[in-house]
Amino acid sequence: MTSRVAFLFPGQGSQAVGMGADVFASSPAARRVFAAADDALGFSLSDLCFNGPEETLRDTINAQPAIVTVSLAYLAALQEALSPEQSSWSSPLKPAFVAGHSVGEWSALPVAGALDLKETLLAVRERGRLMEHEGKVCPGGMSAVIAMDEEPLGQICQEATEQALAEITGQPTHPGQGRVIIANYNAPGQIVISGEKRALELAGELAKTRGAKRVIPLAVSGAFHSPVMQPAVEGLSKTLAELELRDATIPVIANISGAPLSNASALRQELTQQVASSVQWVKTIQYLAESGVTTFLEIGPGQALAGMVKRIAKGLTVMNVGKVEEVSKVAAQLREQGIVN
Repeated sequence: MTSRVAFLFPGQGSQAVGMGADVFASSPAARRVFAAADDALGFSLSDLCFNGPEETLRDTINAQPAIVTVSLAYLAALQEALSPEQSSWSSPLKPAFVAGHSVGEWSALPVAGALDLKETLLAVRERGRLMEHEGKVCPGGMSAVIAMDEEPLGQICQEATEQALAEITGQPTHPGQGRVIIANYNAPGQIVISGEKRALELAGELAKTRGAKRVIPLAVSGAFHSPVMQPAVEGLSKTLAELELRDATIPVIANISGAPLSNASALRQELTQQVASSVQWVKTIQYLAESGVTTFLEIGPGQALAGMVKRIAKGLTVMNVGKVEEVSKVAAQLREQGIVN
């Protein structure tokens, strides 16, 4: 195990048409990941990743398994570049910890030895379906709030919820109706709020009047990591009950707590509750840094997590593996630093 290294996997919003096409063309290990995904899901997810259309790829039911597949394809290519004959998810480079942002936590499971690839992708697609459904039943969204501390923003969410609930005639018909909360503690000065449409609008207006630099609506299909997703928790619980989840051989840092999990039952609880709970990304990176991790590999499409890491903690090395040229570049850097032979 390499005590200084952690793998990070991105979440929804990192998807883009064309992702993974370069590594598919160059890496046999990556091609095997895409082939396994297509076989598991019963349609060409790889074609959707490479060619779109964008609106279909953006659908939550497709975006989530697509991001997991592409992330793991790049990881497979990196391990293959380090050792073509003897590579696996965690060999030859075995991280001390793995973590993922929202659906990225699922990308971490095969690496941690907790779930195989096929079961991961089938469960993630069902997760996406459940979340997309709640987004239609109780319309809402998410907004990034820039340059506002969590305490005043939490108070704003509480006030917006109280006002939105007061506007409802009769009893709420959905557990997320009229509610908004802090959904993602991404980095200092970058917090995401999530909730039912009216509550989210009210919170955004209040944030602007009380000093937020910007309030940016996110291109998502629902109020993820908020009470709007509570019914999805129940559906996901049934899906997870059918999975052969194993104890992790590499600790997974939990989104809900920012603490490491290895026990299968604890992981099952985390994965079930996570869709309606806040993502504690600041705590995640702080825990890893305090545990001696100095090198972070963001593996998958986009570079959002790398930017967050740099804002949360100083003096850390962050590498991206989300393009084919980055695979050989990072492999060379790891060898130069003596992290792998």
